Amino acid sequence: MEKNKEKKALKNWAIFSGIGLQMGLIIFLGNALGSWMDEKFGKSFLEDTITIIAVFIAMFAVVYRVNRLNNK
Repeated sequence: MEKNKEKKALKNWAIFSGIGLQMGLIIFLGNALGSWMDEKFGKSFLEDTITIIAVFIAMFAVVYRVNRLNNK
């Protein structure tokens, strides 16, 4: 019984750390894309705009994965 609790705790820890890494990667890539687009098109607002969109996408991904985890 105790062994199953340890396995479940380790599994949950791995899932939540993966969610954090996924969120950071989405935001980082959104910022990099916006920066590249700013340079390519000579604009000054694309980096901020795409980074904010990436933050919303990352938050949606977190909520989606946590809801899936709770439904199991």
